[in-house]
Amino acid sequence: ARVIIGCRNLQKGKEALNEIKERSGNANVFLEEIDLASLASVRKFADTILNSEPRLDILINNAGVMACAYQKTEDGFEMQFGTNHLGHFLLTMLLLDRLKLCQPSRIINVSSSAHRMGSGKINFEDINYEKSYSSWGAYFNSKLANVLFTRELSKRLEGTHVTANSLHPGAVITDLQRHSFIGSGLLFPLRWYTFKTAEQGAQTSIHCAVSEEMEGVSGKYLRDCAIVEESKGAQDDAAAKKLWDLSVKLVGLEK
Repeated sequence: ARVIIGCRNLQKGKEALNEIKERSGNANVFLEEIDLASLASVRKFADTILNSEPRLDILINNAGVMACAYQKTEDGFEMQFGTNHLGHFLLTMLLLDRLKLCQPSRIINVSSSAHRMGSGKINFEDINYEKSYSSWGAYFNSKLANVLFTRELSKRLEGTHVTANSLHPGAVITDLQRHSFIGSGLLFPLRWYTFKTAEQGAQTSIHCAVSEEMEGVSGKYLRDCAIVEESKGAQDDAAAKKLWDLSVKLVGLEK
């Protein structure tokens, strides 16, 4: 398989690239730069893919930032909403026609069980948290946005052979926790014994991407390679459509 890794940090990306090639024996793996917190970077990455890749069969949206101090993206969005949702939303929309051209194809959005936490609904009145900010609340909302986006996308893809599913990878030992107390050195032993390795955490994404039993399955939420029910807030069709319409406007796709 031809695999393209999109990374913000090219140094870490090169390290991952080399490890994948060495462990898999697949030399057909490539690295491209993308910063999901920058709409310009997302557009540049999408242009690169569309101009160089005649086929696009699987898109895994996996970037993320968690519980960081309040900051904004270069486009003026709250960092977690802008990175975890809007960046992936724009990337998917820009690549959607190519995915349709190559159908059957699959879109996988990595969310989290954290979408069940917090208020359980998108704060449309203060989408960039300019009135009040909770680092964890913003993270919970961004993960809820991932599931709602998947729900609305799957509806809009009905009648095609392009599927869209979201998932919880589990608690995984990665740099995602670097902004929170979970990533502190004091808790490292607890993380070591209770969290999944990166390889284990990738299994549900891989299952969604290549498993035969996921053929034709769309609009679902998975955990540990099994379909489970998402939160009640993530089943709100009106909220999913409202988030879609707002996202189209925010990323500049409105016609």
